[in-house]
Amino acid sequence: MASVKTGLSRKLLTRVLSVYFILTLIVTVGQIFTEYLSTKNHIESELRTLKNTFAESLTRANWELNKVQARIISEGLTKLPIVEGVQVRDENGDIIADEGQTIPSSGAPVHAGIMQDHTGGIFSYSFPLIFEFSGRQSYVGDVTLYSSFDIILSRIEVGIFFLIGNAIVKTTFLVFLFMTAFKHMLSEPLSELTQQMTSFDPNHPSESKVKITANDDNELRLLQESYNQVIDDLIASQSSLKGAQNALTHANKKLDDQNLILEQEVAKKTASLSQIMLDLELQKDELIANQRELRQENENRQFIEDELRKRNSELAKNMEVMELMKDQLVESERMASLGGLVAGITHDVNTPLGVSVTAASFLLERLNNLRTNFNDKTLSTKSMNEYVDESEQTLTLLLTNLNRASDLIASFKRVAVDQTSEAIRLFNLNNYLHEILQSLHPTLKKTQHTVTLNCPADLEINCAPGVIAQITTNMIINSLTHGFNDRNKGRIQIDVKRDQDMVVFEYSDDGKGLDAQALTQLFDAFYTTRREEGGSGLGTHIIYNLVTQTLNGTIRAFSEPGEGLRYVITFPRSR
Repeated sequence: MASVKTGLSRKLLTRVLSVYFILTLIVTVGQIFTEYLSTKNHIESELRTLKNTFAESLTRANWELNKVQARIISEGLTKLPIVEGVQVRDENGDIIADEGQTIPSSGAPVHAGIMQDHTGGIFSYSFPLIFEFSGRQSYVGDVTLYSSFDIILSRIEVGIFFLIGNAIVKTTFLVFLFMTAFKHMLSEPLSELTQQMTSFDPNHPSESKVKITANDDNELRLLQESYNQVIDDLIASQSSLKGAQNALTHANKKLDDQNLILEQEVAKKTASLSQIMLDLELQKDELIANQRELRQENENRQFIEDELRKRNSELAKNMEVMELMKDQLVESERMASLGGLVAGITHDVNTPLGVSVTAASFLLERLNNLRTNFNDKTLSTKSMNEYVDESEQTLTLLLTNLNRASDLIASFKRVAVDQTSEAIRLFNLNNYLHEILQSLHPTLKKTQHTVTLNCPADLEINCAPGVIAQITTNMIINSLTHGFNDRNKGRIQIDVKRDQDMVVFEYSDDGKGLDAQALTQLFDAFYTTRREEGGSGLGTHIIYNLVTQTLNGTIRAFSEPGEGLRYVITFPRSR
């Protein structure tokens, strides 16, 4: 049997001692650190005590500006075992005495006792020098006493050596005790048990039972009993195995007899199987014929699939043509809307221009009369005053109508340019909606319908303004064409509000409304209730596409018969 490289007892002893070494090391380091902190606190307390001893003499030396006396006292302090250095400053922060190992001063005055740690294992205690005279206290400087880690170490050096030596002695004794105990209680019994197990004889298992000399009732005793019980079970198993072998021999004889009977049955089954093979051959011929028919049917299906692909290709081309026609109709609808604005603006601009032409003609006629009277030297003061009054009234009328025509043309120009362009810019939504309503004024003034607009005056958005114009124009034209087609007086309400970074645009009229079926088809392309009157069915479809695709928003419609139609549009302020 191969020897074990690392015994169980050695592993267990190594782990136990490792844990003990680590704990001993942690405890020893903790004790040394505690001793260090205690000694440091004691030295700090001694430094504070030195304040009471030398503060008065240093204060008087600073008060009397006796720098020599201050240096002598500082040199005396450095002779103390706990003081590494002394630094004395006057009330201006200038150094009077700097003896021993010190740290450069920060310059700030010290008004209370301060204990500080510095780099290099140095720590200091600073306290102010206060001189009392006639009941008044005056700050005359400060003193900093320095000590170091070496002083602490010199005080606790003996204690450290004692702690380390104590830990080494205890560890050595414990190692010896553990090794002796493990050897007598574990290593030797295990070695004895292993030697007896290696001498196991399979032919005489009863003589291979193990016996150990340990008197304690422990795990090794239990292992001995378990191993001996396994030996007893092995002996019983061998007896059972011999009986099973005899039974197997008897069964093999019976099996040979059964094999003879089985061969006879196989001969009979073989004859029956030959007949079945003949029947299968006939079925095979029928299957081949069916396969030919199936192949022909597959060829027919393939031909039909090819025809379907051709029809699908033609259908796809027709869909592309229809999509192109749809885009052209959408553009035509947009230009038709713009054409309606042109016609209305043209009629509305003609009126102020006609009045302006008439006023200009009248003013020219009066000017000619004035020139004639002037040339004939028949011009009177009364005639001149009448000319001035009439000219002032005529020019006022002329300017009013020209400004009105200019405003109409400017509003139409902005709206018309925006509707034919998709450029994105920042604009005031309230002002722009008023311009849209002004461009629609020629259409609205022919009716008694009213349009009310509520929009924050400072609301600015960043998108294509033509989209807002197209949506608003289409909604108003739809209300006039469909909602108010059977009435002369209607009301349109436009409410716009800001919701954080979103804009909520709500449009409503009090027209005849829509039923549930018509409402579900409202945004479908080419759906209209007035196709016989020339309706294209693209107005609301254009609105839906502009809101969802161009503005990245959502649109919902609400309506009931006789209750009007309401749109709620939500889109981001910045596109």
